[in-house]
Formats: sequence, C-alpha cells, structure tokens
Amino acid sequence: MKRDYSKWCSVALIAAIYALAGLAGWLLFEALATNPLTSNPLIRLFLADVLATIVVWAFGLLYENVSVYDPYWSVFPPVAFLLWACYTGVWSIPVILLLIASWYWGWRLTRNWVITFKGIAHEDWRYTKYRSQHPLVFHIINLFGLNMMPTLVVFAAMLPGLKLFEAPFTFQLSPFTLILLCFGFVVCLASATIQLIADKQSHDFRAAHPGKVCNVGLWKHGRHPNYFGEIQFWWGIWIMYASLNGFDMFIGGAIAMTALFLGISIPLMEKRQLANKPDYAEYRKQTRILI
Repeated sequence: MKRDYSKWCSVALIAAIYALAGLAGWLLFEALATNPLTSNPLIRLFLADVLATIVVWAFGLLYENVSVYDPYWSVFPPVAFLLWACYTGVWSIPVILLLIASWYWGWRLTRNWVITFKGIAHEDWRYTKYRSQHPLVFHIINLFGLNMMPTLVVFAAMLPGLKLFEAPFTFQLSPFTLILLCFGFVVCLASATIQLIADKQSHDFRAAHPGKVCNVGLWKHGRHPNYFGEIQFWWGIWIMYASLNGFDMFIGGAIAMTALFLGISIPLMEKRQLANKPDYAEYRKQTRILI
C-alpha cells in the first residue's frame, strides 16, 4: 500500500503505529506474568520489545517502507527506562541520571529523524538498496536484519541500564564509585551533545553546499561524529552500570553496538559517499573515521 501523505500526517501515522506497538508489547508483558517460564520481568520486557518490533515491521510491510522502523531506535530505550522505573518503583540517583541521559539522547535522535523525515512514501536509501539487490530474500533481510537485529543490539546495550535498577545505592559508597557513576553520566550527555552539534553543522552545510563533503566543525576532525556520539552514549550507560557492579558480561551490549557501527553502518555510508561525492576520497585520507 504505497501511499503518500504530508510530512506531519506521516509523523502522526508513525506515532499511532508506535502507540499500537507499545500497547501490544505491554499487553504481552502483563499476560506473561503468570507463566513460570517468563516470570522474570526482564524476559517479559525482552519479549514485549520483540513483539513491538514485529508490529512495527508489519506496518512497514503494509506501507511498503522499512523506514517505518527508523524511530524505534530512539523511542524505545527512554520510554522503556521510564516505564521500568514506574514498574519497579526504583527512583535512585543512578536511575534518575539514567532517565535524564536517555531522554536527552532520545529527544536528540528523534528530533533529527523528524527533521530529515520526508513522509511515509519515502524510504531510506539503505533499505531501497537491499530491496533492489536482494528481491528474492528481501523480506527475510527486512525482518531479521533491518528490524530485529537492531532491536536485539539495542536491548543488549540497554541491559546495563536496566540492571542499574537492581544496584543498591547510598552516598556511603566510595568516592571512586561516585566519580565513575558521574563520569558515565557526563559521557552520555556529551555524546548526545556531540550528535546534536554534528546534526546542526551537517544540515547547515548541506543547505549551503549541496552535493559537497561536509568538512567543517566536528566533521573536520572525524568522518562520522554522529556515529561516534552514538557509540559513546552506550559506553556511558555501561560505565554508569560498571561503577556499581564492576566489569562483567553486560559489557557485551556496548561491544555489539560498536561492532554494528564499525562493521555495517559506517562501511555502508562510506561506500555511498565515495560513489556520490568525488571529493570524499581525499576527505577520507585526511580525516579519521571517528575522532
């Protein structure tokens, strides 16, 4: 059903789809509470996340546009953290810092999506590329690679934040622990701010110099400052967790997030830039990949 609507009608439609996905996830979360196999709230939250992703994916099929999923990345974590605080009744200092950081990050990323979103009929070039290059298996790639894989990576990166709700906190903790907690919080805020500045510089440059390589401001010091900020944000969440829990397996989420950007997102963007902008090869030689 390839239909076109105005930008703001499309935004309202996406919001309605996400509200429906959230409702489906919440109903599943509650329904699984009495099942002994899914009595663990974290397991139920994970399954609710998967179901919500499937709902969003289904609407992407309906509107023939994988980009319906794009805002999910920035919407689910802050909303889930807030609902988790309400569900657990935990409002400790680490949790409040987590909520501030995640909502600031989510606001920045969702704002950028709204600015760049053209409407429900416009699909991101990455998805169009997969659709044209792999027509026979595209729907498999769509569900598992373009929708479910990011959901799984983000959930893994969220786990340290969710585990913060279980960490005991008192001001009698060691000064090093408190400093490390605050450092992780500052890293998160700095990450979202780097992304916010990079967005503004990129939008302004492209408006003034269409088709040219953005090499001003943060983009002068790194080819992907927005991706650098994204990677750094999830490491900030892990640092906050590690300040109270130490080094353990929950570092895996931040590692997976880093691998996703370094192994998939950045190479795809680099290949596109090299093909479309003749000056990019020289810019690539002179500028580091992240910072």
